[in-house]
Parts: sequence; structure tokens; C-alpha cells
Amino acid sequence: MRLWLFDILACPICKHYPLKLYIFSYQVEEDKFKKYLKDYNENTFNYENQDILKISQDTEDKILIKDEIVIEKKPIIKYLEDILTSVGELKNIEDLSPYEKSKKCLSIAREKIFEQLIEFSKKSDLNQIESIIPELIFLNKLKIDAEIESGILFCNECNRWFPIIDTIPRMLPDEYRDKAKELDFLKSKKDILNKEFFNLDLKPFNLQ
Repeated sequence: MRLWLFDILACPICKHYPLKLYIFSYQVEEDKFKKYLKDYNENTFNYENQDILKISQDTEDKILIKDEIVIEKKPIIKYLEDILTSVGELKNIEDLSPYEKSKKCLSIAREKIFEQLIEFSKKSDLNQIESIIPELIFLNKLKIDAEIESGILFCNECNRWFPIIDTIPRMLPDEYRDKAKELDFLKSKKDILNKEFFNLDLKPFNLQ
């Protein structure tokens, strides 16, 4: 499961949104996150040779933008609103993987970059989009490239949990879920998750 999917996932049972995401492992190597950080910190993202951001102008010379997070061309103000919403969802993610670099990437995105985008959105001249291109490319790479191998999606409205196994979120109705297999999965993560998680009235089943 890639991080962009988290932007649109709601609980299939009670329809609550957003969910909570616990990440146990990634399918990609930690070096990928290390490269994201290096490119961002050294400002080596090459806008001219990248195909992530698409910036154009309409007939009234208004800037339109789309990327791999906001896939429809939108005026810059609406684009920034959507990007800020997407970045805001990162606060609902808890990275429990062994990767320190992935944790650093998430921290930079939801704190430093989030604040930079807010400040930019307040400017009178929003046409200076070039000043935040490194931040936008960083966010796109993090959200689109980084695939989660193992994790849990949790609904804090109805207390249902849904495993992510082999990159696939298993979000079936209760009656179609494989109780034995999913409890084995949950048991295998007992030492990773906070014990308070298991004290919740987890549905549709718990280890207790």
C-alpha cells in the first residue's frame, strides 16, 4: 500500500474518516528514504528533468498545477488546499518500522514542509511556485514511491482494525475475514504495537 492511498481510505463498516495507520515495514529499502532526505536537504531535485509536477497556464494566465497526489489540474490556491489536506493526514500515521530515515521523512513532511506550505499560501504573489518545488517533489516521492509492506489500518470510531499484508490492505466485511490468519498476524505484531492498543475493544476480534 502506498501512502497516497491513505488519503482516501475510510472505514468500510462505519465510513469513519480518517483512519489511523500503523506501519510495521516497507517494501522498499531504507536507502530510498535516505535519498529523499539527501535530495531535499541538498536541493538536488531537478525540476526540469522530473515528470511529477505539471505546471501550466490557462487562457487567463492563471497558474494550474497537478502532480501525482493532486491528479487533476487545479488553480494554485485549490491545489495548495488539497496538498495541505494530504500532508495533514500524515499526523494519523505512526511509523513503527525499524527505518529511522522513513521516520525522519514523515517528520519533515508533517512539520517543516507543512509549515512552509502554510506560509507560502499566505503570500500575495502565489505565482512564485518555484520556491516550494523541492517540498512538493519530496512530498510526491514520499507519498507515491514508498510502499508499505506490513501494517494496520485502525478506525477509532468503531475500533475495527484491518491488516496490511504483503502491501495489500485487507478491508473485508467482518463475516468474510479470515479470523485465524488475521489473529496470527496481530499476534506477530504484539511486541511492536503499544500494549494499550490491545486493551481496546478491538473488532471484529482481539487476542484477548
